[in-house]
Amino acid sequence: MPMDFRSDTVTRPTPEMRRAMAEAEVGDDVYGEDPTVRRLEEECASMLGTQDALFVCSGTMGNLTAALTWCPRGTSAIVGSMSHMYNYEAGGMSALGGVFPAVVDDSSGCPALEDVKAAVRGSGNVHFSPTRLLCLENTHNSCGGVAVEIERFRSLALKAREEGLYVHLDGARLFNACVALGCEARLYGEAVTSVMICLSKGLGAPMGSVLCGPSDFIAEARGWRKRLGGGLRQSGVVAAAGLVALRSIDRLHEDHENAALLSRGLEDGGLKVHRVPNPTNMVYFSLPGSVSPGGFVRALAGKGVFVGALPDGRIRMVTHRDVSREDVLAAVPVVLKEAGLRS
Repeated sequence: MPMDFRSDTVTRPTPEMRRAMAEAEVGDDVYGEDPTVRRLEEECASMLGTQDALFVCSGTMGNLTAALTWCPRGTSAIVGSMSHMYNYEAGGMSALGGVFPAVVDDSSGCPALEDVKAAVRGSGNVHFSPTRLLCLENTHNSCGGVAVEIERFRSLALKAREEGLYVHLDGARLFNACVALGCEARLYGEAVTSVMICLSKGLGAPMGSVLCGPSDFIAEARGWRKRLGGGLRQSGVVAAAGLVALRSIDRLHEDHENAALLSRGLEDGGLKVHRVPNPTNMVYFSLPGSVSPGGFVRALAGKGVFVGALPDGRIRMVTHRDVSREDVLAAVPVVLKEAGLRS
């Protein structure tokens, strides 16, 4: 049986999700008439401590919708140099919204306040693109899946708002952070002006994300969702799986435990594992200099172990519901062998 560690996006819907999808009460969501979608939106808004919420097709659509709602064309959004919004969302805010990305270092998982302040540009100088938005990420994917502590996060977000900025949180894996740190999601949601959570990663729904924020923001975001082609009709079929997914948050600790087991096994075998504070369900490591990342990934795939390689050469393995403790124990010697550390 293949062991797929490429991402937690590969999770498959559970039997309970499939039953909920088959039995979902639906309506036309573009008309606001799908009761299952509305239940999902209301539940997410309550969990995040916001006034309202909007079901969207994907995390990328949720982040893009937020940026286009907060930022008029020609303004700028501060983004982290390692963030998903900057590196892995196809330049959407620039291509589709004319929003300029102002890049700051976020290699620790969260930018420093002084760097954010230095990146802010006002509207009084015609040479500048006025800054409207700060974009944060938690957990932070490219920084090793680190969960950013609530005190550090809230301090930055609230001070940025005092500077007159809107603050959007890419919370694709926010519930992983909450489980790792033992805190409620609303503590993050109440610190920002909008937040996106993803249902199709560790929570295991087949698709969908939810954008949460103030009522007037969500009303405008609904228009942007339509412009982006995201207005769905009887989408309660998939929203039903999302409601089931929200009941599986507590089991994310199993993925974190499996990631810790994987990390120890690889490190004990001689690989350089990139450890982070507050780890979650991701393990990043570097290969010996003689091993090609691309060749390594292909060789492992031939053995039924699927992993990902980043442009900087790091290898990423992600644990999730469809990867068991036994899978982790079976994968470690295969990984070490293909890395040249075991005969």
